[in-house]
Amino acid sequence: MAIIEKINSPEDLKTLSIKDLEELALNIRKGILNRVNIIGGHLGPDLGIVEATIALHYVFNSPKDKIVFDVSHQI
Repeated sequence: MAIIEKINSPEDLKTLSIKDLEELALNIRKGILNRVNIIGGHLGPDLGIVEATIALHYVFNSPKDKIVFDVSHQI
């Protein structure tokens, strides 16, 4: 069973080892690559935020602590 299949909430990340967190990031990256291959889209930004998002959920008490992502889309 892949690590990603064991994650049901941000709290589950706190029980993982660093090695498991790295495997989780790899699972997420593979999922992003599979999805982009099927439907297209921007790949770089999605891959670039994987580890940061995992770290934020690991360190903070999400969802009690709010995390805001500013994607800076401008018209």
